[in-house]
Amino acid sequence: MSASIVRRSAGAAGLVLAGVAAYLCFWPVPIEPRSWPAQAPPGFTGAYAPNTRLADLRTIDIGSEVGPEHIAIGPDGKLYAAMESGDLLRMDPDGSNQAVFASTGGRVLGFDFDRGGRMIAADPMKGLLAVTPEGRVTVLVDRVSAADPVRYANSVVVAPDGTIYFTDASTRFAPLEWGGTYEASVLDILEQSASGRVLAHDPASGNTRVVAHGLSFANGIALSADGRTLFVSETGRYRIWKIDGRARDLDVQSGSPQATILIDNLPGYPDNVMRGRDGRIWVGLFRPRNPAADGLAQKPFVRKILLRLPRSLLPLGQPYGHVFAFDESGRVTEDLQDPAGAYPETTGATETADRLYIHSLHAHTIGWVPR
Repeated sequence: MSASIVRRSAGAAGLVLAGVAAYLCFWPVPIEPRSWPAQAPPGFTGAYAPNTRLADLRTIDIGSEVGPEHIAIGPDGKLYAAMESGDLLRMDPDGSNQAVFASTGGRVLGFDFDRGGRMIAADPMKGLLAVTPEGRVTVLVDRVSAADPVRYANSVVVAPDGTIYFTDASTRFAPLEWGGTYEASVLDILEQSASGRVLAHDPASGNTRVVAHGLSFANGIALSADGRTLFVSETGRYRIWKIDGRARDLDVQSGSPQATILIDNLPGYPDNVMRGRDGRIWVGLFRPRNPAADGLAQKPFVRKILLRLPRSLLPLGQPYGHVFAFDESGRVTEDLQDPAGAYPETTGATETADRLYIHSLHAHTIGWVPR
């Protein structure tokens, strides 16, 4: 091979490498990552010691539907489940007599029922919705004010006094604008701008206020037994907050006694939070933590580079089924795991007298275990 050919080949390779380097370093991405103080992952120890109590789930067939992200028993005793298609299924608790109760045209991630029997649903594509017992869907809230839209309605709980509390997971990344709920959540958690918040809607006045803000992907929400305190999962920082429902526009990072961390440094990404029986509050861990991701907490520029790579290369953790229950003091009282992750992305659990239904983002069935 002549020297000129070698030089040309080397020059071409250099240009390619320079182009790749320029792409990885300078190609525009939608996030502006922030540094944050990630703790060392605790692993599966103590209350979260490995077990197989979630393995070999019994299942309810849901036909062509996918992703029972949220499951609850309605005031009529029926089982309701929100699907990826936007359909809301209604069935008997054993899975029989299934029917599409309503369809939002979006993707409901959480719901509860008010005193009038309406389903109150958080749909990140639409906002906070009300669904009548006949299946008619209307929008309750899609903005806090004219200049303050609800961009990622995620989870909801209705208080005894009728107040509707719900999470707006990210005020930075709306699923409608960024390729869906999963893609928007990845962007928000990689950025760590902590733009998530908790909102409260008063159906009587029609007013909506900010309860608290400063959360890195505000996700699941549940109420204390007395209806005054909110338990909120902060997915992006692996923890559960205890927040005073009477707070107004509170920055959770301010050190106020109205917002305290109840459970910190979880072994996975917490998702739905649901009250169960006998004082239990259930949480689903969507995936286990990846030490590589935590290692980038203080390296925002590297996180920008990662976003320019194929999504399959992101350090998101391996499939692992995991739900646990805690009491209002933060003590873990039950823990169920499936290290094989056969039932994908366990996002929560709904407890009845005889069953524990397992929520999932992408499962093709509804999983459950007998109580």
